[in-house]
Amino acid sequence: MTGTPPATPAPRPSPTDSPNPWVADHIRRFEETGGVPRPGIRDLLLTTRGRRSGVLRRTALAYVPDGEAADAAYVLTASNAGAGHHPAWYLNLCADPAVTLQVGAETFPALARPASPAETERLWPLVVAAMPSYAAYRDAAARTGGRDIPLVLVTRTGG
Repeated sequence: MTGTPPATPAPRPSPTDSPNPWVADHIRRFEETGGVPRPGIRDLLLTTRGRRSGVLRRTALAYVPDGEAADAAYVLTASNAGAGHHPAWYLNLCADPAVTLQVGAETFPALARPASPAETERLWPLVVAAMPSYAAYRDAAARTGGRDIPLVLVTRTGG
């Protein structure tokens, strides 16, 4: 019996890691520790597609879960350390909300969206309780750039 062998899926392109040395080091520690670079802090790797380049971009971020359910959304904070402008990863996911998350050793597709004003009001206390520095970042972003720091909800998708 002759036939065509099944097609091998094309390898997924590797993402480009953040050019920020601190973030690149954080990604390296994340990988070396199996996803626990900072004990006591929940960290993940987020891969977005560049809104202009189309290149996959990876960054390390802290997160809090939106509740205790197994399917709870991951809450990300687009703080950019209090800078007056949004981080590139946030602008990228606004342009293309299909992202990839790595939490611990597990990597999966997900969908991201900015939190609504009501969700933001509810979630900020959880975010600040997990990472108190976000309160100062929020004040700095408002002072230096007149911007509100967006929260992002990321949910697992099939695949």
